[in-house]
Amino acid sequence: MFKIPLFHNLIASGFGSGYSPIAPGTAGALLATLIWWGYASLFNDYYQTLQCTFLLVCIFTFLGIWSSGVSEKYWGKDPSRVVIDEMVGTWIALLAVPADNYIGYMFAAFILFRFFDILKPLGIKQAEKLPSGYGIMADDILSGIYGGIVILLYRFVCA
Repeated sequence: MFKIPLFHNLIASGFGSGYSPIAPGTAGALLATLIWWGYASLFNDYYQTLQCTFLLVCIFTFLGIWSSGVSEKYWGKDPSRVVIDEMVGTWIALLAVPADNYIGYMFAAFILFRFFDILKPLGIKQAEKLPSGYGIMADDILSGIYGGIVILLYRFVCA
């Protein structure tokens, strides 16, 4: 049996976080949150953080579709160790985090993304039916969008 090329393994597995023996999807989402927290603290500038997050979403959506599609040829349909989709979905939810008091919102983005990703309401389950890497990525992109919408609604109504 052939091994998946290293590049696609690194991308699809979320830099190895998908190899977590317990809750690999949560491990990928947590890694994405920690990466975001790292550069948000480093930049200490809302617009740089927003731009960096948007750039990561764009780059890793493309790479995720490609690498998760390749991974299915080696690991089977929608393998659990593919978590780049969880990382992208988490970053999408994190786009809604405000500049001030971002730590609480950061945790909310993580939790809301995982909530929507696990329960798969409102058309998220249907998004998985797209072919190959598109289906792997689409449901998590939608989960991230829903998580971001909840955060934005809370910010505008309650905060």
